[in-house]
Order: sequence, then C-alpha cells, then structure tokens
Amino acid sequence: MRSVAEILRTKANAYIYSVGPDDTVLAAVQLMAEKGVGALVVMAGGRLVGIVSERDYARKVALLERSAFGAKVSEIMTAEVITVGPRNTTQECMQLMTDRHLRHLPVVAEGELIGLLSIGDLVKVTIADQASLIQQLEQYIRGE
Repeated sequence: MRSVAEILRTKANAYIYSVGPDDTVLAAVQLMAEKGVGALVVMAGGRLVGIVSERDYARKVALLERSAFGAKVSEIMTAEVITVGPRNTTQECMQLMTDRHLRHLPVVAEGELIGLLSIGDLVKVTIADQASLIQQLEQYIRGE
C-alpha cells in the first residue's frame, strides 16, 4: 500500500493551483479550465482556507442562477477542508473520499500545504499496483 508521500513524488503534475477567497468565481473557473483541473485550493496569507471545485460552481452558482462575475470564491468554497498527511495510505484516502463524497484531498504536513490528490491520482496508482501484483502472481504460477 503506497503512502501519500510516494504518490506525490510520482505525480506527473504536482503543481498546486490556487485562488484567494476574494477572487471572483469567474477567475477561479477560468483558471480551472486553463489548467485542466477540477478544483483549486483557496489560500489566504499563505494558509489553506478552503477548496473550490467545478462541483461548487455547478451547484452554488449555475443552478442558483448567480453571477460568476460578481460572486466571490469565499461565497461558494468549502471552508471546512478535509485534509490528509504524507503518511496516509492510498486505501485510507480512497475510503475517506468515498465516505465523504470528495474528489480532491489537500495534503498537509506540519500545517503547510504540500500537495493535492485527486480521485484520478488514486485510481491511477491503484490500477498500477494491481497490474504489478497480477504480473508477480502470474510469474509465480509459471515458476519464474
């Protein structure tokens, strides 16, 4: 079982995109579209204060017919952010995401944001681990 630290080390794009709580929702959605990501961390004074996702936009702006031009990120972000640490395992993260219906988990170490995991990151690692295990078992069965 891999740790979050191992996953972050092998992640292709480890850059963490962020917005401020006073940025407009439109700016956040434009950044997500430009960078091809589904969520952004919300930072204020170097501190993680929230997370905003495409889901937040869809449910709290588009469906309520609010303006993305005037609404601020702080109005739609999730302020009570669930985080994991570098020692958490893939399985723990997947269980947390499943139980809490999350698609993104900020990774915090000693109070500092060090990464962001998506459900896609975890699925990719799980598939690779399972493929490796299958290969090892097949070699064992063949006596190699």
